[in-house]
Amino acid sequence: MARRTTTRVAVSLPEESAPEHWLRTIRLSGFTFLMLALLILAVIVLAPNLRVFIEQRQQIAALQQDVDNAQQSVDDLNENVARWSDPAYIKSQARERLFYVFPGEISYLVIGDAGPVATTDGMPISDQIQTTKVDWAGTLLSSIFTAGLTDATPAELEAPAFGVPDEVTP
Repeated sequence: MARRTTTRVAVSLPEESAPEHWLRTIRLSGFTFLMLALLILAVIVLAPNLRVFIEQRQQIAALQQDVDNAQQSVDDLNENVARWSDPAYIKSQARERLFYVFPGEISYLVIGDAGPVATTDGMPISDQIQTTKVDWAGTLLSSIFTAGLTDATPAELEAPAFGVPDEVTP
């Protein structure tokens, strides 16, 4: 019988990096599975309580902010009360707001010192009385009666087109 000779050829494996070597050396045991199961169970049990805890901390923080704002408001009001208990402040406010003067003093009130006044569209304000050509009272009354007594649909009740007056009479 002929003997077979086997030759062994050395095969070089590619070099492994540190993470690949670490992963290749992991051996899982029953204890590892038990610890993973306990860890997952702890996360499942504690997660709802942790969520409630975080929500309560957020509510406490919001309420504390409200308390701080209210305290600031109270401090401002107390400061205002203290200011109004000072007779000099009361006198100055009466002079500024109500234009009060002491007997024997002369008060001058300048009217119209704001400069020329214009309307929102840039046109100067007229010094003459103007009338419009639209009877607003009749239109209002007509609108009330139309809305209350008609059976027409909203599309049929389209507002009439009122034209803007061509010229304004003084």
